[in-house]
Amino acid sequence: MTSERDDLLDLLHHHRDLFRFTVRGLSDEAARSRPTVSELTLGGLVKHVTSVEKTWADFVVDGPAPQPDWANIDWSNPPAEVLAHQDGFRMREDETLEGLLAAYDEVAAATDELVRTVDLDARQPLPTAPWFEPGATWSARRVFTHVVAETAQHAGHADILRETIDGQKSMG
Repeated sequence: MTSERDDLLDLLHHHRDLFRFTVRGLSDEAARSRPTVSELTLGGLVKHVTSVEKTWADFVVDGPAPQPDWANIDWSNPPAEVLAHQDGFRMREDETLEGLLAAYDEVAAATDELVRTVDLDARQPLPTAPWFEPGATWSARRVFTHVVAETAQHAGHADILRETIDGQKSMG
């Protein structure tokens, strides 16, 4: 028998492994390439998934972080926090895939420890953002499930990019 925590950890590990498989053996140049009309890159996806997982783990511990006023952003001159968010999707020239994966491993290890120790029923109010229902809360359990879904979704994006680059597929 496994515990709920074991199940959550197993799901996180499984989907992280599938995600990581898509970048195995890539050069930094290939990880930065944009093989489709999208601006997404494999390196940018690694960076984004790392940021998303860390943000949600921080949410479990500290509650919602301050958010920009998304409805009133001047997109022709976005504020620094929006520019930083956008940078979270890009693999810059001064970054390496190896470095991005090492950062991902650190975040994953911290999340795993949180899954092992946090009260899964503990709730936090969701941040104020157009994509969240006002006044809603999520349990730690719900957050970890969301991280699994995010990772799986982005593994699919990564698989498409990788197959476009060199034909490698994660499955099939």
